[in-house]
Amino acid sequence: MNVMTIAPRSFHDAATDGLTPAQLETVLRQVGAERYHNRHPFHHKMTSGALSKLEMRAWALNRYCYQAVIPRKDATILARAEDPAFRAEWRKRIEDHDGDDGWSGGIARWLYLATSLGLDADAVKSERLALPATRFAVGAYLSFCANRTLLEAVASSLTELFSPVIIGERVPAMLAKYDYITDDTLAYFKKRPEQASRDSDFALAYVVSHADTPERQQSVIDALVFKCDILWAMLDALEHAYGGAGHIPPGAYREDGT
Repeated sequence: MNVMTIAPRSFHDAATDGLTPAQLETVLRQVGAERYHNRHPFHHKMTSGALSKLEMRAWALNRYCYQAVIPRKDATILARAEDPAFRAEWRKRIEDHDGDDGWSGGIARWLYLATSLGLDADAVKSERLALPATRFAVGAYLSFCANRTLLEAVASSLTELFSPVIIGERVPAMLAKYDYITDDTLAYFKKRPEQASRDSDFALAYVVSHADTPERQQSVIDALVFKCDILWAMLDALEHAYGGAGHIPPGAYREDGT
């Protein structure tokens, strides 16, 4: 089977005939190449320097909802894992985001990014100004990891395979094209490529070794497609609300902070 010829619309049956471990990894990486949100127009607008400050602030505020749910998602996965060695590795993710005291890790650094853009810390943490679609997407991700198999939950984290790519595109562009953004503003991203590579290497090895039937292989492919869809939907919502048409729903963040 030549997996490199699989089109996006046919990922749903990519494992019908069974895949070797190498073929499964190739398909998973192709999902990211074709469906990860660095291909989204909102990301391209960001890296081209075309986002308004309103759009940039709305992105930071809404993305906080996703950042904040990550350790809860990972705690859910931990609670379902019976293998102590797996738990020992997976809990590093929670430590990365929460830090030693809950506010010295990645979530705190994202909050600093948001406040550096002029947002109020309490408003960001409350998530009350986030788009409804953001809250639904984040909730769907947490529910997926709680209710699908452990293998599928782990596979959904494999978007981290592609995280260093989007950070490598985003950070230099933001520093070069937005004069109100500094290296200090983007401190969150300094540790993420190394952390994401460590985490995705472990998750990929786990998925490839445990997806040992065509059915399990298809389930992990579908899980990664689902996660890419979550991240894509969040940018769709931002583009719809804060792009040219300006369809900001009631209660969502506006320029005056209300």
